[in-house]
Amino acid sequence: MTDSYTSSTPPRTATGWTGWVSFGGIMLVLLGLFHAVEGLVAVFDEDYFAVPSSGLVVEVSYDVWGWVHFGLGVTAVVIGCGVLAGNRVAQYLGAILAGASAIIHLAFVPAYPVWSLIVITLDVFVIYALVAHGREMRLTD
Repeated sequence: MTDSYTSSTPPRTATGWTGWVSFGGIMLVLLGLFHAVEGLVAVFDEDYFAVPSSGLVVEVSYDVWGWVHFGLGVTAVVIGCGVLAGNRVAQYLGAILAGASAIIHLAFVPAYPVWSLIVITLDVFVIYALVAHGREMRLTD
């Protein structure tokens, strides 16, 4: 006697929400470029920012902030490309990186208030896109 098991669940298909994950990947690449440019500006032109480095939440030189932003930017571009390629690990890392970016920009608000708040808002959208809709993207695997 042979037992055969059949699955009663229909095959899962991708939904229209996969566009959010693509949005998250594109925004990660774009935010990475923003971070890289912001980092280079901090390294080469300290007078560009609203307050001296002693007025920042974390009191370190703009050179240190610049290299942190530049490194975060390069990492975001690489992870964003991974998200666009459909890599699951990149989706998780992208959400973590966007959270780190928001925290770093929260500490950077005194130096560049409006821009920091814009980047924090974009980071929240990236986190939403990758966390809330990452499952739909994985259904295409």
